[in-house]
Amino acid sequence: MVDNITEKRIHCPHCGHHLRVVLDFSAGDQDYYDNCPSCCKEIHLNMHIDEYQQKIQLAVDSDDEQVF
Repeated sequence: MVDNITEKRIHCPHCGHHLRVVLDFSAGDQDYYDNCPSCCKEIHLNMHIDEYQQKIQLAVDSDDEQVF
């Protein structure tokens, strides 16, 4: 279904390079990694589907922050 796919422009949390990611929200909430084509470091993407407000929440981070 084409309605379940959207494209989002994000920036790499490491180098600031702008890139586009394709989001397929037909499978629900997703948590995955993708590599930046510029600096080759991992980008952590966490997508949450808010069905009540009909919004997609996308969190992008470097995943190298330490929690104490």
